[in-house]
Amino acid sequence: MSFDVAAFRAHFPSLDSGIAHFDNPGGTQTPAVVGEAIARAMTGPMSQRGAATVSQRNAEATVAGFRSAVADLVGGEPDGVVHGRSATALTYDFSRTLARTWSPGDEVVVCELDHDSNVRPWIQAAERAGATVRWLRLVPETGELDLSSLDVIGERTRLVALTAASNLLGTRPPVEAVARRAHEMGALVHVDAVHHTAHAAPDLRTMGADFLVCSPYKFFGPHCGALVADPDLLETLRPDKLVPSTDAVPERFELGTLPYELLAGVTAAVDLIASLAPDGGSRRSRLVAAAELIAEHELRLRTRIEADLAELGDHLTLHSLAADRTSTLFVTLRDRLPVDAYEFLAKQDVLVPAGTFYAHETFRALGLPVDSGLRIGLAAYNDDSDVDRLLAGLGSFFSF
Repeated sequence: MSFDVAAFRAHFPSLDSGIAHFDNPGGTQTPAVVGEAIARAMTGPMSQRGAATVSQRNAEATVAGFRSAVADLVGGEPDGVVHGRSATALTYDFSRTLARTWSPGDEVVVCELDHDSNVRPWIQAAERAGATVRWLRLVPETGELDLSSLDVIGERTRLVALTAASNLLGTRPPVEAVARRAHEMGALVHVDAVHHTAHAAPDLRTMGADFLVCSPYKFFGPHCGALVADPDLLETLRPDKLVPSTDAVPERFELGTLPYELLAGVTAAVDLIASLAPDGGSRRSRLVAAAELIAEHELRLRTRIEADLAELGDHLTLHSLAADRTSTLFVTLRDRLPVDAYEFLAKQDVLVPAGTFYAHETFRALGLPVDSGLRIGLAAYNDDSDVDRLLAGLGSFFSF
């Protein structure tokens, strides 16, 4: 079965704008079915959760549907799915809770490939606890994880924070190997799968992730975040909470009334992805099959872009070189400002952002100034005409 990109694009009213979106790592466009699910939840009978009225039962069903959808997407259990305002907010919340068990002499390991949301919360929590911060390094020439740096994971390591895919370079580090080393040392593993989940259906258990965060707005859903963990592990954690609020897992980590309309939107986004696979089998198996179809489509487009970038080698440098990576490319320009390229392309309705992308440590490890390049990020709804316009625009920019 091949991926029908034209049929998929028809789900997205915003694409009628004519914009070719290569800003997808920062957030994808939203399909009509997601907006409709949000509207139904907001305007239909809805109230605090319970069983006495249809409005209460709707709220219960919406929460249960969200937890089940996210669990299927990442290979977790519904009772281990925690909703949050964003992946950043969830990481801060859990870093503060986990750090209560740390003390001077303990160690926390973070990685140079990560978005700052999986770096700064852990560094700040470690500083408050008097713990030491160690680093997993990247190899600047390839963008790969430096496997020799795994030696920093030792007997005093309490937590390892690692991305499943770099949001700047696309690099997918060997999370399983890192997690295996961490678990041998008795450490927990927190995986930022925000970028990875936009291009794959991750498996929490195969990865060896004790905690995994993702952001639905990176895979066609609304703006919120989710953290997934083993419910038994969540039972051992005691976050700050209000006295009257439930102590049940996962609700003990969710402060205040849940935004039911956003939860409904997440479920609709996951169901849309699953619908891309042939009927039959579980939603999880269809999500895995759909992710494979999307990845094949994105790889074909990425290969076209990479071939053209090679032709422009006198004008730019491609830094996305890892053997295993998503269809996200980061380039720096020679003798031209990336913001100028961004503005030039934007005038042609081709959106290729320049910015920090919150990849502060990755820029530093590459020896580059922050905000020094362009990020070209593909999504499932990009097609050959988008790529044609991107390549023509880049050619025009470098020729004037």
